[in-house]
Amino acid sequence: MVVTDPAACPDGSGENAFGAMQANLDIGYGASSVSFTWYGSDEMDEVSGDGHAELLDDGSVEITFAYNNGDEAILKAMPQTFSTACSHDRCQAFVS
Repeated sequence: MVVTDPAACPDGSGENAFGAMQANLDIGYGASSVSFTWYGSDEMDEVSGDGHAELLDDGSVEITFAYNNGDEAILKAMPQTFSTACSHDRCQAFVS
């Protein structure tokens, strides 16, 4: 999952792939969080749910991803800088 700034998704939509699940996102932004609803497919079954991602004080991002009437996954990603040259303004990725 990629969490990005609102300028990268001006229409408030996005996409996600997590394991066998692929989904479209409707995104809302807060000061240090992103909330979303999603719908898509998981192993050919239609699925939907909601979630949020929050920037924590230690610089990590915690992402909650919940299926409607089902499971919930909580992921935590820590920032890691790259040591090689990068063409983007920010050379930082999150790894779990």
